[in-house]
Amino acid sequence: MAERSTAAVDVADNSGEQPLTAKAGQSTSDGTAKNPELDTDSTEAQGSSATETIGTTPAPPDLHSGHKLARRYRLEECVTRLDGFSSWRAVDEKLRRAVGVHILPAQHPRARSVLAAARAAALLGDPRFVQVLDAVEEDDLVYVVHEWLPDATELTTLLANGPLEPHDAYQMVSQIASAMAAAHRDGLAHLRLNPNAVLRTSSGQWRIRGLAVNAALRGISSDTPQRTDTEAIGALLYAALTQRWPYESDAYGLTGLPKDVGLVAPDQVRAGVHRGLSELAMRALVNDGATASRHESPCTTPEELVKAIGEMPRIRPPEPAFTAPPEYQRTTYQQGTYGRPAAGPGVTQPLTAPPPPLQSRTGKALKWAVSALLIAALGLGSWQLAEALMGQSDKPKNNNTHTQDSGDKNAAKAIPKPIKIQGAQEFVAKGDAQHPADVGKTYDGNTSTFWRTRSFNEGPTIAPYKPGVGIMYDLGSDQKLDAASIGLRYGGDHTTVELYAADSLTPPSLDSMKRIGDVTTSGTTATVKPGKSVKTRYVLVWLTAVPMSGYDAAAYSSSGYKQAITEVRFTG
Repeated sequence: MAERSTAAVDVADNSGEQPLTAKAGQSTSDGTAKNPELDTDSTEAQGSSATETIGTTPAPPDLHSGHKLARRYRLEECVTRLDGFSSWRAVDEKLRRAVGVHILPAQHPRARSVLAAARAAALLGDPRFVQVLDAVEEDDLVYVVHEWLPDATELTTLLANGPLEPHDAYQMVSQIASAMAAAHRDGLAHLRLNPNAVLRTSSGQWRIRGLAVNAALRGISSDTPQRTDTEAIGALLYAALTQRWPYESDAYGLTGLPKDVGLVAPDQVRAGVHRGLSELAMRALVNDGATASRHESPCTTPEELVKAIGEMPRIRPPEPAFTAPPEYQRTTYQQGTYGRPAAGPGVTQPLTAPPPPLQSRTGKALKWAVSALLIAALGLGSWQLAEALMGQSDKPKNNNTHTQDSGDKNAAKAIPKPIKIQGAQEFVAKGDAQHPADVGKTYDGNTSTFWRTRSFNEGPTIAPYKPGVGIMYDLGSDQKLDAASIGLRYGGDHTTVELYAADSLTPPSLDSMKRIGDVTTSGTTATVKPGKSVKTRYVLVWLTAVPMSGYDAAAYSSSGYKQAITEVRFTG
């Protein structure tokens, strides 16, 4: 049965021209890459059933650097100007932060589709996507404002330096597939998922930009949006493993496959490719030129791809490489020149060899005297030791010695040390995020700031609305975790906190993590101690039950079952 995306990306063909259809294995070209942050246009060669409507469009508005939209967004640099719309890097003067802006005339034939797509994407609120911040029509202009990530790097740039390591490729495909599965559950498709649309932040998280909006800007639609996006994820994984584009045409700075050979598995294109990831890429690339690899069933939806990833053995990160210490170098003092006057230029300073020690008559006498004293001291010491041992055997044994030693050992136990949190973000297992912008307030050292959940009508257990809500913390490196102390804003019956150890900041699902402890409390603090020794880098603080609390004016929070985390501390 044919699928139909509800991402509001279909465009009425007002131009009277026939739409151009990009068939499987053919190429679609719509511009040149210009900027690593915005979804700029690049020469594209991707098998897809997407359709792009191209017609007569009004000229883009005459804008310039310094122009302000809504007396708030100051345009700084134009990064794309194409097909009647332009994309800019801008500054939100109200919040003092960089943003990206897409602008097109209000009479543009795709203006309504762009507004609808932007508003639908903004409602998703998933932190794995670059967020739409505003979508406005005013002064004969339509503009869409979105996040700008200055610390993020495009997949295109990463692949210019070579293929990704197996662990990085595994993290990329699992995070991208999981995010797109969530988007399709809400009726949103991307349809332009390519290396320019995938970003990796400095914390290692993968983000997707242009959900629904990029396709709407270019008039792209598809009768099978899930298959289109799944095949695009397969192409991303193929490129990450081989540094080649899995079609005949070159694209995104990558060389295409040789003509007339078909789609070759990644582990046959490049030596050393992880076989499981190679098979996964082939299962996702179910276009007219690809066949399922090794008789595995193809994946035609992001949900099926997530399931296939979950069935794979987990790929561990590589062991850290330690550099050898520099070779030991003798100092000037050890070379015997300390305190000597520096020789003039061209003059070699002669080094006089010291005489052999204690070779004189006095030295020999001194050696004999020292030897005699040492022999006498050894004899006296042996006699005193034997006398002490004989006296010890005549005394009754003291049973208090063991107890005292045991007490000293307990007193010498190391005091738990605090573990510094390096980063954090919300983990969304189902539905929408809570308040992802406030995650940093849970470890800023200020107990008056907090991250809070939404208010639920029933409780204390959050289910069936959600399996839980919480925050994933990055400890910077693998740490031995002894306890987690969580400060809570609301007391009452009752709050349940669970701890999970994860392999990344954005694991694909709750089932992929290891549960290491839990606690239930009616107070405003919760301390969770793992049942046994745990060593991990990523820790999920997960709330599965929250108490009933009234209206909170400081948090602008209505009454209901809810909770807020004020401060989280880990010790190890």
